[in-house]
Amino acid sequence: MLISLHMKNIALVQEEEVTLGPGLNILTGETGAGKSIIIGGVNAALGAVSLKDLITQGADYALVELVFETGREEVSSLLREWEIPFDEDQIILSRKYQNGRTINRINGETVPLSRIKELASMLIDIHGQHQHQSLLHTSTHRILLDRFAADALGELPQRCASLYREYQEKSRALQQARMDDSERAKQADLLRYEIREIEQASLQEGEDDTLEQQFRVMNNGQKILDALEETRNLTCSDEGALPLLSRAVRSLSMAASYDSRLEELSDQLAELESLSGDFERGLTDYMDSFEYDEQTFESISARLDLINRLKLKYGRTIGDILEGLAQRGRELDQLEHYEQYLEGLERAKKKAWEELTACVGKISLIRKKYAPLLQERITSALTDLNFLDVQFEVKVTPLEETGPTGMDEVVFGISLNPGMPVRPLQEVASGGELSRIMLAIKSVMADQDAIETLIFDEIDTGISGRTAQKVSEKMALIAGAHQVICITHLAQIAAMADAHFLIEKQVEDGHTHTSIRALEEPESAQELARILGGAQITDTVLQSAREMRRQARELKGTVLCLKNGTEDGLSVPE
Repeated sequence: MLISLHMKNIALVQEEEVTLGPGLNILTGETGAGKSIIIGGVNAALGAVSLKDLITQGADYALVELVFETGREEVSSLLREWEIPFDEDQIILSRKYQNGRTINRINGETVPLSRIKELASMLIDIHGQHQHQSLLHTSTHRILLDRFAADALGELPQRCASLYREYQEKSRALQQARMDDSERAKQADLLRYEIREIEQASLQEGEDDTLEQQFRVMNNGQKILDALEETRNLTCSDEGALPLLSRAVRSLSMAASYDSRLEELSDQLAELESLSGDFERGLTDYMDSFEYDEQTFESISARLDLINRLKLKYGRTIGDILEGLAQRGRELDQLEHYEQYLEGLERAKKKAWEELTACVGKISLIRKKYAPLLQERITSALTDLNFLDVQFEVKVTPLEETGPTGMDEVVFGISLNPGMPVRPLQEVASGGELSRIMLAIKSVMADQDAIETLIFDEIDTGISGRTAQKVSEKMALIAGAHQVICITHLAQIAAMADAHFLIEKQVEDGHTHTSIRALEEPESAQELARILGGAQITDTVLQSAREMRRQARELKGTVLCLKNGTEDGLSVPE
């Protein structure tokens, strides 16, 4: 879950750090206090929005940091794959904007933004107006049904996608292999020519390196001989270094015979003389053996020219050329046995199609089995949210073509009024209704959803009264299985808080800034009273707020007890 949020120089937030808890975390505040800034900061930390666009005017840098705690193995496995250290199941996501660039870090390690997004998708789920709009897309409906039936589907969706790619590859290979006799003959002649050209060269791995070394030596033979001659004059001539060294050895040896303290120096100098003798003999041997043969040099040059021409045509290295030779041999064999080759491709394509068809058939049966169950659960959840005469439908229909997700289209349909036909969701629901429908789906999916932290923004748009009370109960139900962070302006929802935070706008020294702080129980009641009573908070309003908190605590206990008591009855069947 999300342990803490730290923000600095984000819009009107100078610097704030908030410690969050399990269950339902409620954020409230006056209109314009900066509630959207908090969500904006979280979105920036998750890589969903640009940090540059949120930096406080005149500030040198902006920082957002989220600290999570999770024991999920798939998260740990991903961090190990990325070689990012983590300790005690704690994960820190941070993004800092300074000097025109943004630095992204996971547990202190600099990472690309794509990794922040990938990891964030496993840790937190934000539901705002944009996310509710995703319900208008039928692809979302299929995803939700598949998540509901995840245990039964197992690895089938991944296998379906893999088999679809394999079938596409087999189909492309067959299509590319089809050619007329004339084209096939031309292709075979070209392959025979290329194979013959490479084979006649009799290439050997590594010979180009050896030849290039020999070429460099022979091409620079005179320069090498001049340098060696000069070296011999400086070292081996009568006035060179080596004769002088021999004279020095004799002089020091004589001195050492009179003073034993010079013996070690004398021995060292004698060792140098011995090494110099080895050097002189080695130098002489090399110079005596050095030969330059014009015919050999031309032969080496011609061989290198041939190898380099083949590299230009067939590969960067001799290894690449030889690998290409083997590939051309296989292609020529296919053309020379063309009918058998096509039959093999046909069989491979047919087999891939049969495996794909069998897989998507299993997926389709599972979807059709679980669609009525999901329909029933969502209908019940919508009724709980004060959609009193609602009809909800999860319809699975076959597509014209099989795709990587199977052969089904899943469409959510709804009727909100008696006597009205069920129509696709995108044709009926308003923005406020979509938010409640998403909440109903979330409550149904709570046990299947592995993401531990959910954020709800604008979930209470366009609702009040009994509907708001029903929404608050659903929020409490979801918070029994997840950490929930909710920004709200409704007292019914705020009263359900396990932790209550107040967002305020303040003016100090002529500067406006937004702050956020945790409320103790008396302060929480006071904030509820403000929401209920507006500018004037009377004793009666305050007493109503306290009573609302008391009833909320009792109701939360009842909701969770009912959930736990009927858990077996609500579980998705195997």
